[in-house]
Amino acid sequence: MEYMTKARCMAIGAACLFLLLSGWFPERTACAEKGAVVEGSQLWPSKMEDWKITEGPIGYTPTTAYTYMNGAAELFIAYNMKGLTVVRYGHAKRPDIVAEIYTMASPEDAYGLFTFESDDPGGHIGQGSEFGGGLLRFWKGPYFVSVYGDGAGDDVEKATLAMGRHIASAITRTGKPPSILGLLPSGKSPLAKTHTWFLHSHILLNQRFFIAHANILNLGGDVEAALGRYGAGNQKMHFLLVSYPTGERANIAFDSFVKSYMPDAKGKSSVKTEDGKWTVAEKRGVYVAIAFDAPDEKYGSKIVETALAKVP
Repeated sequence: MEYMTKARCMAIGAACLFLLLSGWFPERTACAEKGAVVEGSQLWPSKMEDWKITEGPIGYTPTTAYTYMNGAAELFIAYNMKGLTVVRYGHAKRPDIVAEIYTMASPEDAYGLFTFESDDPGGHIGQGSEFGGGLLRFWKGPYFVSVYGDGAGDDVEKATLAMGRHIASAITRTGKPPSILGLLPSGKSPLAKTHTWFLHSHILLNQRFFIAHANILNLGGDVEAALGRYGAGNQKMHFLLVSYPTGERANIAFDSFVKSYMPDAKGKSSVKTEDGKWTVAEKRGVYVAIAFDAPDEKYGSKIVETALAKVP
């Protein structure tokens, strides 16, 4: 019987939208691929409190992860997931606890995955965590970890947190948030920066700020994008900074964006939109910087220039 954790329930909405908009659904395979498991048994305890392993560890590849997640794997794959290990713990009288350990391509991807849907205040585990409703989520190094106890009770929560701490302490690698996030302008009131996201996928970008159904910025797994949200209510704008592997790819993406999103710019770097706000876009080296919904042309140009002045 498949166990649907809250972590995957949270990811279902994003992933299903991803699949619907891309028009593609994977063919489900009959069983999960069982092979090399993350890094070894030291990452997960054989027993925690009165919970013992009843199933697993089971390893999944990005391809076979769909069978475990009912289609929600796309969110994780969008952050360059390399593998997933699942361990289930059983108790004679209490609900099961399931630990999911996602191996990502880099610490930056683990951070991006964790923060993309971060809502609850943290449990101070790993390099960043949150705990609520029986679900513990955290990242450390190139790992994103979810531990979920499906039931109320202090003993379940205690064991869930203890399991998370054990896994976090067993992960010896650490990492840093993506450096591109540090290039986002700070902004001042009333347009202070309120949230940031690191991502690779145009579908996930559209979920935080819709640009276009088509991938007009040519985003992908080897492209880094930082999105910042500034202000609130009517006084709200978004700023996007994208780093490409080469200047040529940045040129192609910039031309594609201007042609599709700013056809009335007529060679200028800015255009006034129908709602009276401004879009400003510029390219420098491998970077493309875009201010969306700026209150005026001057402010949009300033925030773009502030970011591009920081780029290597």
